[in-house]
Amino acid sequence: MKKLLTLAFVPRCTDLALLVLRLSLGLGMLWLHGLGKLTGFAQMSGQFPSVFGLGSSTSLVLAIVGELVFPALVILGLFTRFAALGTAITMAVAFFLIHGGALSGQNSGEMAFLYMVGFASLVFSGAGRHSLDTKLGNG
Repeated sequence: MKKLLTLAFVPRCTDLALLVLRLSLGLGMLWLHGLGKLTGFAQMSGQFPSVFGLGSSTSLVLAIVGELVFPALVILGLFTRFAALGTAITMAVAFFLIHGGALSGQNSGEMAFLYMVGFASLVFSGAGRHSLDTKLGNG
């Protein structure tokens, strides 16, 4: 009974947990956010919020990179820290500039905040054993 309480199996689960985190964050971002921006580029490019004075189209392209390209790399576990940093920055821009840092209310940035924290966690942890980074010796 004491061994169960110490959760001796937990250290062996870290790599599996990182895989689940990478897949859930990466697939969620790519499928629910990035893909829609890519397929709706023509309709969105004129009205997308311009950040840092870059213009709507350039801001949309950067959002697509942060929400589609980088998450695809995170899913694969390839250049994971770099890709996760890029998406975390994209979500920080969305949370602070687009949603005004609001965690509740009509213009809530709650999802951007959660994605930002999740991807930032991957920046610090890396991809784990079940990744292309590890297979290629970059992990």
